[in-house]
Amino acid sequence: MAAKKGGLGKGLDALFSSNSAEELSSSGKVTLKITDIEPNRNQPRKVFDEAALNELAESIAQNGILQPLLVRPMADGSYQIVAGERRWRAARKAGLTEVPVYIRALSDEEVAAMTLVENLQRQDLNPIEEAKGLKQLISDYGYTQEQAAEKIGKSRSAVANTLRLLSLPDEVLQLVSDGELSAGHARALLSLENPELIKETAKEVISKGLSVRETEKLVKKLTKQRPIAEKSLPKRAPYFDEVELSLSETTGRKIKVRGDEKGGTLEIQFFDTEDLTKLASLFDEWQ
Repeated sequence: MAAKKGGLGKGLDALFSSNSAEELSSSGKVTLKITDIEPNRNQPRKVFDEAALNELAESIAQNGILQPLLVRPMADGSYQIVAGERRWRAARKAGLTEVPVYIRALSDEEVAAMTLVENLQRQDLNPIEEAKGLKQLISDYGYTQEQAAEKIGKSRSAVANTLRLLSLPDEVLQLVSDGELSAGHARALLSLENPELIKETAKEVISKGLSVRETEKLVKKLTKQRPIAEKSLPKRAPYFDEVELSLSETTGRKIKVRGDEKGGTLEIQFFDTEDLTKLASLFDEWQ
């Protein structure tokens, strides 16, 4: 699906301005049974702080829900949450049977972008959730890194650096998700490239309580110990860097060109088995 430029702008604020506000007010705020509403399984935010939810539930029990949820109608007659899952969860904890909502017909692309933008603006995502959300915009909805950056109000380089985190070993990804390593630590570890070395170094960083700056120094020291054979590879063609950058920006993946003008290899990052299958289907189309 081709990505559409603009449209969602600064996130959910766009829904309540100009024509969007008219659309919402025309449908009006309505009340739905809480059992008729379901969360979005593609919601980038996977972790909800239980203590914060309990606090919100107490507030809702006393004051009700001040800001209605935004939902969209589904084919089976239920309603899917576009914005407000945290309020929905807290309302259930508070024992509410009905909640106020705005209903709006939205495409999968609009929902994915708006949900991600809302969470990013509210800083609700950990670095890995953010990276997976951006990956979804790129791999599922055809956004370039530049378009994804525009949607969430960040630079293309910031988006590229966030996406690179997904190439870390699963064990290290979990450490970042759990908050034991920061995104800064993770980006420093990426320079090591070797998965086993990354995992070992991550454990050392945690056990020694190293800062990001100290981690960068450690990584620099380790990269100087590369085998001589690796350092004596043929000189790369000058335009390989341009090809890597161009392909990375277009695909939203880390691309590595190895070799010289006589030939070489092209390495393409994939995020999971589903993503690999999509890439394989693209190669089938080229045959």
